[in-house]
Amino acid sequence: MSSQQKLVLSIAILASFVAFLDGSVVTVALPAISEELGGGLTTQQWVVDAYLITLGALILVAGSLSDVFGRLVVLRFGLWGFGVASLLCAFAPTAEFLIVARGVQGIAGALLVPSSLALIMSSFRGPAQGKAIGAWTAWTSGAFIAGPLIGGAFVDLLTWRLVFGINVLPIAVTLWLITRIAQRDVRLEGVTVDYLGAVLAIIGVGGPVFALIEQDNYGWASPAIWLPMVIGVIAFGAFLWRQATARHPMMPLSLFRIRNFAVGNVSTLFIYGALSMSGFLIAVYLQQEAGWPATAAGLASIPVMVLLILLSSFFGGLSGRYGPRVFMSVGPILAGVGHLLMLTVSEDLNFWLQLLPGIILFGLGLAITVAPLTSAILGSIDEKRSGIGSAINNAVARVAGLIAVAMLGIIIGGTLDLEGLHRGLWATAGLLILGGVISAIGIQNPKTEPGAGTAEPSLSDDQLSAREHDPGNGS
Repeated sequence: MSSQQKLVLSIAILASFVAFLDGSVVTVALPAISEELGGGLTTQQWVVDAYLITLGALILVAGSLSDVFGRLVVLRFGLWGFGVASLLCAFAPTAEFLIVARGVQGIAGALLVPSSLALIMSSFRGPAQGKAIGAWTAWTSGAFIAGPLIGGAFVDLLTWRLVFGINVLPIAVTLWLITRIAQRDVRLEGVTVDYLGAVLAIIGVGGPVFALIEQDNYGWASPAIWLPMVIGVIAFGAFLWRQATARHPMMPLSLFRIRNFAVGNVSTLFIYGALSMSGFLIAVYLQQEAGWPATAAGLASIPVMVLLILLSSFFGGLSGRYGPRVFMSVGPILAGVGHLLMLTVSEDLNFWLQLLPGIILFGLGLAITVAPLTSAILGSIDEKRSGIGSAINNAVARVAGLIAVAMLGIIIGGTLDLEGLHRGLWATAGLLILGGVISAIGIQNPKTEPGAGTAEPSLSDDQLSAREHDPGNGS
């Protein structure tokens, strides 16, 4: 790895790190936030989902913005915006102010992830690309898992408000590193930004999420619930129609004709929905029902973080050599079995016997899954479309998370007691196992040329046709 490649990888990891960290660091602070600002479970759900709604809906626009203005330009704007929004969250006087600030934070976060991953895809090739993605996945997923521990320490030792201040240092370091990069920014000619599609995406995602979270307060018969649900479903249908007919769609539906891209994103929907649900369930239950301090609740995630950091790059390399199918099948199923083991949790909680074995198996399954999943999806499409490809995959992951959190009230029955925890664990295990089964059935390993030592990404008929007419295009 050259010095510039190391620099690119460091920038990509740090820029995405803050977005992933903020997606989970707040989880362990939710009881303290609702205690000070009020609102109970509903406030807790909105603090998580306000961030995920704008992040998930606008991450697609960010892919187009990267093509129009350049990846590094968008990355800089995202970093500055994220820093300002983090400070607004830290000084929020009311729950409503915090929820709005979290939405703004999600807008800035949407600019970070696609540009970061696209930098990696344009700077690495072959097995090195798989390892680089594995390293990126390990640290960003580690940030998602380590968030509760970091947040717990701030909540117990200082204040929950400082949970949002931890972004300042990595943002400053990343902005400095960008000034040292030699890579030229890439701008594509003739690309436009689909603003109408962005609005439809926000309404299409936000309406149903509002209904799912607030239904416990108003009831499904209330117009305040069914009307946003109906409007959201119509808007989402209009969004899909827009993407099918727009000249420059922010989510090209043609990509879903590529088998591994389509199947990989369906698997992402279930796996990352389960990941968000699991983090919420365990962090909040350990504090509100088991009486643990926030730091101890955060420590419960450490085994997962360690396994991700140690093993993701390793399994990313194996996936590049042998293909992603077996890893994407076995990994989620192991993670699901880990949650089934956690069903032994009782009123008299014993972490070492009832939670830790399941958490370790969950971490191992996740480490096996995440890098091969990313490689399978992005490796199936042309490198020139890696920006929008990563944006779509990350949008699917964030939308999966926000829907899973929004549905928690229905799944657990409105109260996260022991019975509610068990129902949530069953749902999480089911989502993970289903994600593994879908991968086993649908994912195809890349074809290998005779005598070749590495696999070539599997291509669709459209891509093969394009390659035949453009000898300069391809690996």
